[in-house]
Amino acid sequence: MDYECSEGPFTISTDPARLSIDTIHTFLSQSAYWALDRSRETVVRSINHSLCFGVYEEQIQVGFARVVSDYATFAYLADVFLLPSHRGRGLSKWLMRCILAHPDLQGLRRFHLITNDAQELYRQFAFTPLAHPDRHMERVSPRPQL
Repeated sequence: MDYECSEGPFTISTDPARLSIDTIHTFLSQSAYWALDRSRETVVRSINHSLCFGVYEEQIQVGFARVVSDYATFAYLADVFLLPSHRGRGLSKWLMRCILAHPDLQGLRRFHLITNDAQELYRQFAFTPLAHPDRHMERVSPRPQL
């Protein structure tokens, strides 16, 4: 069942049929420091395996976020963006409230994200630096197949 939040002319929806792959791919591959040059195929594959939140003004997509989760213990928030024309309106805070209120994301033990520049936004939603970074490990591919 699709999840939706509405406020004035804006809607946040998890309906995959509403997503504009062109908008998402263009922003991620051309403007997102973490996803530059990401291929359309990779964007589509990531969307197909995530719970996606589209942000819309009327019928036009103006933002996006996706959550990768087992829906029981862990979730990872990724690819969060608003188009530059829609920043500074409180939409990112509203998007975070809608994501965190999603019924399938309740009761998780851990909710992770990685950010280079939005720590202040996420702190408002109780995200903190890793309490035990020495316990966390990662495997990073310097040039994954984009």
